[in-house]
This record gives sequence, structure tokens and C-alpha cells, in this order.
Amino acid sequence: MLKQGDFLFTSESVSEGHPDKVADRISDTVLDAYLTADPEARVACETLVTTNRVILAGEVRGPSSITSEGLIEAAREAIRDIGYDQAGFSWKNAEISNYLHAQSADIAVGVDSAGEKDEGAGDQGIMFGFATNETETLMPAPLYYSHKILKTMRDLRRAGDPRAKGLQPDAKSQVTLRYLNGKPVEATSVVISTQHDEGVDQNVIRNELHNIVKDVLPEGWMPADKEFYVNPTGIFVIGGPDGDAGLTGRKIIVDTYGGAAPHGGGAFSGKDPTKVDRSAAYAARYLAKNVVAAGLADRCTLQLSYAIGVSHPLSVYVDFDGTGKDIDEAKLVKVLREVMNLSPRGIRQHLRLNRPIYTETSAYGHFGRTPDEARDTFPWERTDLVDALRNAFNR
Repeated sequence: MLKQGDFLFTSESVSEGHPDKVADRISDTVLDAYLTADPEARVACETLVTTNRVILAGEVRGPSSITSEGLIEAAREAIRDIGYDQAGFSWKNAEISNYLHAQSADIAVGVDSAGEKDEGAGDQGIMFGFATNETETLMPAPLYYSHKILKTMRDLRRAGDPRAKGLQPDAKSQVTLRYLNGKPVEATSVVISTQHDEGVDQNVIRNELHNIVKDVLPEGWMPADKEFYVNPTGIFVIGGPDGDAGLTGRKIIVDTYGGAAPHGGGAFSGKDPTKVDRSAAYAARYLAKNVVAAGLADRCTLQLSYAIGVSHPLSVYVDFDGTGKDIDEAKLVKVLREVMNLSPRGIRQHLRLNRPIYTETSAYGHFGRTPDEARDTFPWERTDLVDALRNAFNR
């Protein structure tokens, strides 16, 4: 977790065209297809992508209206939307195999509610949430800017903007910030590796990206030219799943807090919200964000733990890292349990998670995103508990 004092800290992001993110996108596309047909569907979808090949595997329970052919076409459309129509990986002719099968009855009996038994957690595990007031999104600044650089490149590429001429979908960014007295004050280095059309001059790419990054970072934060690295290997023509195999769930630090906070180890994409790896991590972020938004602390780390088939968290832990505003952390734990039902069912109902809202989460981070009120996306980013938390502590 980020400390007080003076130091350098680095986070990275990867684009929607990174092989692992292509896999995440397809897994969440499968999930959304099932939740569209049945909000109570169960999905644990893993995806492998490589040169012109996609493999779906895992366990599902849902309506027969979801066919293998339909899922394959949905995966193909996801690839098309990302922008892949290359010799080594194309939405048109990639071979897509579906090996999804029925969910284990042993898991179902532990998770499903029956009689007096409430719905249990879909697995054991620990989940962390984190928030810090160093950015407007209450996210760590190095990750915030790493994501923003790639999202800007994506938007310009899709719009056909000349500032992204020749860029292809696969890209990575890395931002190192200097902290003074625990606050970010400048970028000391920025690294971008981006796939590009064959024959594009690297100096042209560097100039394009320099202007993009300068616009993204706060004024005066742009690092010295010698600390601005673009395609350090020289060229990056062969990329995406043709350049490297991708798997669901391999970018869990990019998906969460960029290394600035602990991580319980569970991935998100392709998992329905009965899986606490996903839903409880969203709940932990939601609570931590509301604590910081309420002004109770500058930073908040929150841990939840669960056991498979058990309907309540085994523990709730809060740490302000010395930034609390005269708040008793033990009392806060009690208050948090009161303002939100932290059972798997309670989390799903409070955040309305049984909806097809997950495709958008598959790239550029699950946290720090702006909720869309019309579509009610990213509901765990709302700050609607602020008043209740302030009232509990007479603020």
C-alpha cells in the first residue's frame, strides 16, 4: 500500500487489444449473453486466444436459448469491435471452439438458497477494496494516468484521428510518479508500447504519443524526453493474440489498483456475481470509496473474506494507513455492516449486479470508472452512502 513520505511509484495498464484483455472481453461477453437471457444464470467462463484461434471453457447454467453458435458469433463480434482484422488474428476467420459445460452440482448445492438456507458464496477467498483522494476518481494516480493514456489512444484510433495514425489495438502503458509528502507531484517516466502498421516511422509514432500523453498528464508533469519511452524494442507490428497467447484473468493488478493496494488473488472477468471474487471485490471498492468520499480518511483499504456456501462474510477489516480523521476503525466496521448487507445475495441486490453490465469492465480497469446513470453501469462507483456514513460519525 502507498506510504507517506517521498518516493517513486509505478503502475501499468494494457489496452483492450492486449491478448489477455481480448480473452477478458470475450469471457465477459459470454457472461452478458447469459445474464441478458436469465439474470440468475451462472457463468464461469475462461477464454484462451492465440493465432487465429479462440477457445472457450468453463461452467455455465442458463437457458437453452443460449446456443453454442450464438456464443461463437458473440465472441467474433467482440473481436471485431476491438479492431482485429489482421492476418494472424481476424474476427472474420478466427477458429472459435466452445467447450463450456454444465455447472457442477456440488457447487450449485452450496451456493443456491433452499428452505431456510440463504444463498452462499460461490467460493472461498479474500477480497480487497481501496480508495485514495489523490485523484478525482479516488484511485491511485499512477494507474489513473496509465489507463487514461490508453483510453485516449483507443478513442483517437477508433475515430480515425490523425493523432493516432497507424496505431493498432494492442498497447501497454506504464507511468512512474514522484510523490512528495505522500502526494503525487510529477511524472518521472512514461513507457508506451503500441502495435502499429508496418512501415510506420517510429519518430512519427513517438511524436503522436508525446502530444497525447502531454494532454493527459497535468500541466508540467510531462517527463524529460530521455524518460519518455516509446516501443523500446524498436518495432511492434506483430501483436495481439498473434504475437502472444492471452488468457482470462491474467491482468488482475491492472484491473484493480495498479499495485497500490493488496489483492486477494481472484480474477473478475467471465464470472457471474454469485462469485464473490467479483461481487465482493466490487462491494469492497464501493465501501472504501464511500468512506474516503465522506471525508472519514484520505485512504482506505478494506478486506472481506468468505467461505464457499456460507452466506455472510467471515471477517471485515479496515485500515486507514494513519489517514483517518479521528474515526474508530472498529466502529466503522460495525457501521459498514449496517449500511450494506454483505452477504452474496445482499451485495448483488444492493449493487444490482444481475444485469448484463460487464463487457465494459473488461478493459481499462473495473474501478475508477464513471457510472452511467441511464444504463446504471459501474454501480459500485456510486457514492450514495456518504450521508449515512457522515451521520454515523456526526460529521
